[in-house]
Amino acid sequence: MHRRLGGLALLLLAWLALAPMASASDTGFLDRHVRVAGEDYRYQVYVPEGRPPAGGWPVLLFLHGSGERGEDGLKQTQVGLPAAIRADRGRFPMLVVMPQARPDTRWSGAMAKMAIAALDDSMREFHGDPARQLLSGLSIGGQGVWLLAAENPQRFAALAPVSSFLFLRLDDDVANPDVAAALLAEFPELAKDDPAPEFAARLPRVPVWMFHGGADDLVPPVHAHQMRDALRARGADLRYTEYAGGNHNAWDAAYAEPDLVPWLLAQHRTAAR
Repeated sequence: MHRRLGGLALLLLAWLALAPMASASDTGFLDRHVRVAGEDYRYQVYVPEGRPPAGGWPVLLFLHGSGERGEDGLKQTQVGLPAAIRADRGRFPMLVVMPQARPDTRWSGAMAKMAIAALDDSMREFHGDPARQLLSGLSIGGQGVWLLAAENPQRFAALAPVSSFLFLRLDDDVANPDVAAALLAEFPELAKDDPAPEFAARLPRVPVWMFHGGADDLVPPVHAHQMRDALRARGADLRYTEYAGGNHNAWDAAYAEPDLVPWLLAQHRTAAR
């Protein structure tokens, strides 16, 4: 009997070691896993210190760029918004969910589902505010901002894409043709030279702040201008910041903008939107 109880105790301890359980001391960058369609994905969540507001923490879903793809659950925490958090944690009184896309993928299909699942799990575990879900990303993550916002039009209170684009042929480091084919099946306008007018009609009417480098030689500014102009034509609540002489890395400057975090924190999703 004692031997059997000892075995059960060991099983319980093993389960507790694997199960994500937030406590009052769980702050900073935390490792998490999410299982989607039989696949296990690593991601991280940044949890600020202190007690959450009455309605829960604002929560930002951050989508990394192509260089941070992988399966280690770490590279996506080293560039862009996570780097800005490490430089000054006091600026970011919000949850930040950092999923990691697999190599040779975009923020579409299975990766989009995984990102939303990681957001859902983090909202439940760390008391996120459903009305203050925010979305930002850089480069292919900027493309992902547009894609996830179009796929989840009732979810996000604000969008902050950096060095973003829609034009499908720009993302030529995805060798698997099935990825592009699946994306075109959902958004056929992405094959056009200017997909923005048609795609913008899919987006929710929420505040948007776009950032781009004026001398970006990887994603030429014309692709940001197309989206900017399409949103303006639809009467969007839009801010657009272009860094004169800045190349593709607009994210260091964007996430250092002193007004960005206050702007994000001021946004709430309402039924009217």
